[in-house]
Amino acid sequence: MDAVAGAAGRLVRCGVVFEPGDPARCGRVVFYRADEGVAVPSGVGEPGEVVVALPESGGVVVRSVPAVRLGVADALGVLCRAREGAGSGAHPSAVFWGAVVVEALALVGRGRVLPGVSAGGFDAWRVGPVDGRAGEALGALVAAMPASARAVPLPGGGVRLADGRGLVREFVDAVADGVVRTAAAPAAVGFAAFAAVEPVGVEGLREWAAEAAAGVDAGVRVSLRVECVEGAGGEGPPPLRAVVQVHDLADASRVADAAALWAGSAPGFGAGAPMEAAVAVRRAARVWPVLEGLLGRAVPDAVALGDEEVAELLGSAGERLAAAGVAVHWPRELVADLAARVVVGGDEVRARGGGGVLGGGPVALDWRLALGGELLSEAEMAALAAEHRPVVRLRGRWVLLAPGLGERLRDRGLEPVAPVRALGAVLSGAAVVDGRAVEVVARGWAARLAERVAAGEGGSEPVGEPPGLAGRLRDYQLRGLRWLVRMTGLGLGGCLADDMGLGKTVTVIALHLHRAADRELRGAGPTLVVCPASVLGNWEREVRRFAPGVAVRRFHGAGRSLEGADGGFVLTTYATMRADAGVLAGRRWGLVVADEAQLVKNPWSGTAAALRRVPSAARVALTGTPVENELADLWAVLDWTTPGLLGSLGEFRERWRAVEEDRDAQAAARLARLVGPFVLRRRKSDPGIAPELPAKTVTDRPVGLTREQAGLYEAVVAEALERIAAAEGMARRGLVMGLLTACKQICNHPAQFLKEADPVLAGRSGKLERLEGLVDTVVAEGGAVLVFTQYVAMGRLLVRRLAERGAGVLLLHGGTPVAEREAMVARFQAGEVPVFVLSLRAAGTGLNLTRADHVVHYDRWWNPAVEEQATDRAYRIGQTRPVQVHRLVAEGTVEERIAALLESKRELAEAVLAAGDEGAALTELSDGELAELVALREVR
Repeated sequence: MDAVAGAAGRLVRCGVVFEPGDPARCGRVVFYRADEGVAVPSGVGEPGEVVVALPESGGVVVRSVPAVRLGVADALGVLCRAREGAGSGAHPSAVFWGAVVVEALALVGRGRVLPGVSAGGFDAWRVGPVDGRAGEALGALVAAMPASARAVPLPGGGVRLADGRGLVREFVDAVADGVVRTAAAPAAVGFAAFAAVEPVGVEGLREWAAEAAAGVDAGVRVSLRVECVEGAGGEGPPPLRAVVQVHDLADASRVADAAALWAGSAPGFGAGAPMEAAVAVRRAARVWPVLEGLLGRAVPDAVALGDEEVAELLGSAGERLAAAGVAVHWPRELVADLAARVVVGGDEVRARGGGGVLGGGPVALDWRLALGGELLSEAEMAALAAEHRPVVRLRGRWVLLAPGLGERLRDRGLEPVAPVRALGAVLSGAAVVDGRAVEVVARGWAARLAERVAAGEGGSEPVGEPPGLAGRLRDYQLRGLRWLVRMTGLGLGGCLADDMGLGKTVTVIALHLHRAADRELRGAGPTLVVCPASVLGNWEREVRRFAPGVAVRRFHGAGRSLEGADGGFVLTTYATMRADAGVLAGRRWGLVVADEAQLVKNPWSGTAAALRRVPSAARVALTGTPVENELADLWAVLDWTTPGLLGSLGEFRERWRAVEEDRDAQAAARLARLVGPFVLRRRKSDPGIAPELPAKTVTDRPVGLTREQAGLYEAVVAEALERIAAAEGMARRGLVMGLLTACKQICNHPAQFLKEADPVLAGRSGKLERLEGLVDTVVAEGGAVLVFTQYVAMGRLLVRRLAERGAGVLLLHGGTPVAEREAMVARFQAGEVPVFVLSLRAAGTGLNLTRADHVVHYDRWWNPAVEEQATDRAYRIGQTRPVQVHRLVAEGTVEERIAALLESKRELAEAVLAAGDEGAALTELSDGELAELVALREVR
């Protein structure tokens, strides 16, 4: 299996055909040479040849070509990889069979498998029942099947190829027959049949299997079409009946009523379709006994529906039938969009709720019905509540009233919610009632408030530059100030998530000045800024520069005190806040600012708990990465700035699970409507934001391994994979992370991995040689360079080697004292030293290092957002020269594969905000996938 994983990159470029077997799991996936430019890999599968029909010179030629055969189970990973790599070298036939694998696994995952007996009398699992969606998907695949995916000619001469529909069905069955079996299964269940990988003769079970799978292998499925009975009069609701419809699984567009099928007036269906449809109706009757009345008829065409039956179909019976693959279609004339709504902000609701403003008491929610989007009146609601029938008269027409709606009409009470939760429901457009999302209608104060909050930076508040500000705000900074004034004035917090270097600090200083000049806010208290130790000095300098008349003091270090801190700014670090949480919580603050707020993304940490204890009139978070690893990061930030907006962390994760796990675009859009007003995010690349910034060029610099590195890399990988294969659970995860770390350290320099006390550095690392060349060039041109590494030990080796070569170099890491950090930054910015080596985590945020015009990422972090923040130490407001970013990547190693993974990390944040720890996901890779990730590959 490991050999297959290692050859996957070449296998996906081969042509692929399927050779059915008996039983299905014994089939073979054949990878063949489709053209002279692609060689079939050796050392994997069963080598040999295959006769295929290939296009040549405008025609088709039948010839024997080299091939390897893999068992279906062994080929699944390769085919899935081909599907993911469509358009990037994967052969069309490999992409096709990869798409079929996905559909087959989806059916197996839904439990759509049943036992059977193969033609040779062996035990075999097969897919079934194939419902409408899956049938349509497989039919679409058959229609799109390339000739190269069934290129094996049939016996008898010529170029006649096998039927694609039959091949796809046999392959789907082969997938199902293989993936449900494991080596340990026979011992676990106590018998081999339907559990062992090797074929087991079960001819005596053929009749039993046929009964168990009755209807599963049919070429048809059935659905129910509810319709009004024609010619029925009277004043009451129209009589309804459920008509049995028959669908051809081979052609989704072919459908006929059962009556027409039995009468022979449904062209295109096979001779056995009536019998197959009868079996399907019998299966449906097991789910909904009302259909049993059809079983004794010569033609199972339709069944009359009373109120009770209609109510069942609208409720649990309809759900059970859908789960069994039997859809229920309702007549358009009855389905008139009668749906539940939650009303927020109506005058009557506000009166009952005892509030309605953010500072007031709980807000009552009004549960209402809407017909065609228009809310029903109280009189109409009362009339419907008195009905006890599923079909009711409303506004001159008959409509369906689902059982759940009827019950809710008779008990409309909803729990009042906090005003901020009501606002969140209005913004997202939905409220969760009884575990289901119900559309929200905003009225009155709620509609006006939501409109104001959702205006973002485009609000019309008459806010100008505040008195006392020494300097001019850029247009986007002034818009950011207006947004902050509005949000804090409403009692809401906000997250200013501008790119690093766009001036979040000066915007907050302007907010403080504005609030200090507001008569209503005078006496509210000083502004507390909590930030990393590395930027404490920067905050003090910026306050003195832009607000020279405002008091600023540090609450940090020995002898710290809040005595006399009645106004202005108080600056502290996260560590100090955690240590003195009680002291800081004992004061009332007018504004609390959390700089680099991603540092409190863990809501259970002591730092986050201490921050939540500090009382304030308003809260503002500053971060360039509101989503660093997962959506829970965003929850942690906003639940501090605006408590209660997103509910508890458990509620948040459950409600928005589809955004993260399924990349559901609609769910992402709803979440964006909810969180968007509370997060102001601008990028340097946005039009008009920072036109004065020079160009930034990002270049991946591939480097080769030295012979020592390559030998060490292969030896470590081989040994680690053997240990990982024998481990489980947390022990395995630890070994995987250890392997990944070892691979990256070897790519950096053998001395780092070997922890050599006094190493020879020259000539042993391709990366170090490339860095030496870059530094020489930058220094010779009068430039300056930042070198980031995630390892302090590697940073020390870099400083040692660069100093040996005569470069002026500094090193900053997490253990560097604050005063020394500030002195280093001053020296570098003054041009005294051209090279600054920095620990990525300790120096990736907050520092202003615009002296640098080159940034080198010596090793790649798991998260591209962290790298971008590090780059922004140089690429920020104040930079006047083009910035070149160099990312060193060891060719043929895990670093090269990780670089590709990093690009997908941005998708989640972009979808929700308009960037994750990959390591956790990598520990869950299978042994084969892990081997594929870390294998040292030949560089061409």
